[in-house]
Amino acid sequence: MSGTMVTRHAAPLREQVADAIRTEIIDGALAPGERLYEKALCDRYAVSRTVIREVLRQLESEALVTVRPGHGPMVTVLTPADIEALYEVRQELEGLAAEFFARRATAEQAREMLELVSGMEQRYLHGTLESRGESKNEFYRLLLDGAGNPVLTSQLAGIHARIGIFRHFSFVDPVRVSISYPEIVAIANAAARDRNPGAARALSVRHIEHASQLAVLEYTKRFSGTGLVDGATHGLREQD
Repeated sequence: MSGTMVTRHAAPLREQVADAIRTEIIDGALAPGERLYEKALCDRYAVSRTVIREVLRQLESEALVTVRPGHGPMVTVLTPADIEALYEVRQELEGLAAEFFARRATAEQAREMLELVSGMEQRYLHGTLESRGESKNEFYRLLLDGAGNPVLTSQLAGIHARIGIFRHFSFVDPVRVSISYPEIVAIANAAARDRNPGAARALSVRHIEHASQLAVLEYTKRFSGTGLVDGATHGLREQD
């Protein structure tokens, strides 16, 4: 790992370090199965062991880090079955969110959703990874606000935290980006314009099914050469 120092600013130091390590895991700079040594992380980020331990516990709760007795913390390794299991839950939750939005969103919330998707084409199709992520996050914020179910919002936030690396794959793949935007527009139109709960749910589920296929393909392609993915035994199953 190359030397990196976090910049002290208003955000809590633990949060800054967690964001930095999370980003490196999502970007693949820290590979699945890579050991995370406390001392090296302390030196790298110029923080105490207490901060690093808090960060590792947080990332473990997000399933980005696995702590195995006798081995210490490492970047979580997933199998294709692990990924599919995550996306099965994600597609049901997001389908439910789209259905609830169609049923419950106010006229103002529906208007905001339609304005968002009509104005995000440039930022999503032709923008940066950051602008795509921001646009998609805003889409989910509006969708969940309109769905009006805080339990659903909380559960989906947990899933999104665990699939950050796969959302990154979607944002860097130009073919997936070109397919994803019309899917987002279709979901928004069904939920906010047509107020069709069944169609909104079906379109959302299909959107996540496509994302799941890419997630399995890209994760396996990128990390199968490490000898970790196919034989992984310390992914989601040992954490859940």
